Amino acid sequence: MFKEEIEQDNANTQEDFTGGSSTQSMALNAIGLFFLEVIKIVVLAAITVGIVRYFLFKPFYVKGESMVPNFQPSDYLIIDELSYRFRPPQRGEAIVFRAPMQVQKDYYLKRVIGLPGERIQVEDNKIIVFNEEHPKGVLVKEEYIIEETPGSVSYVLGEDQYFVLGDNRDASYDSRRFGPIHKDAIVGRTWIRGWPIDTVEIFQPPQYNF
Repeated sequence: MFKEEIEQDNANTQEDFTGGSSTQSMALNAIGLFFLEVIKIVVLAAITVGIVRYFLFKPFYVKGESMVPNFQPSDYLIIDELSYRFRPPQRGEAIVFRAPMQVQKDYYLKRVIGLPGERIQVEDNKIIVFNEEHPKGVLVKEEYIIEETPGSVSYVLGEDQYFVLGDNRDASYDSRRFGPIHKDAIVGRTWIRGWPIDTVEIFQPPQYNF
């Protein structure tokens, strides 16, 4: 009988030990699955952010004063890369494009003034646009600038070509110097100013007199 009690105690001990190992194993599996799900979520989030950032919207910091007073140095902008896949740029939109005759990593921020098929003439501090609706030319009035437009140039824009200017005309290196830009060079349009916080804005193209 004593022997049976010893054997029974051993059996109970073995059952307890086995049961404890099973519980720990299940707990470890649950923890492992939890961390695996977290990793999956982080990876998917990173992929989503990467797609959004590199194919739909990009952040840019303004450098220089060529777009003052409407864009200040260190403004944080969100650039919409999607719209121009479905429609062409509009007159007055501020766009980001790859700098002409520069390395690919350099970008400019300028405003679209001339559209494909138009003739753009800068003369006597004035901008005149010639197109089908205005074959004799129309003077462009810009309420968003504080400086006149110096220079003397004339361009006939080809297919998918755009004439761009900085808002700070005296301090801007733009189409008056390097000529029209091609649509392929355009990264996207300025969509949102996200910083400084007191200047947060969703941009809309200005209205013109024609």
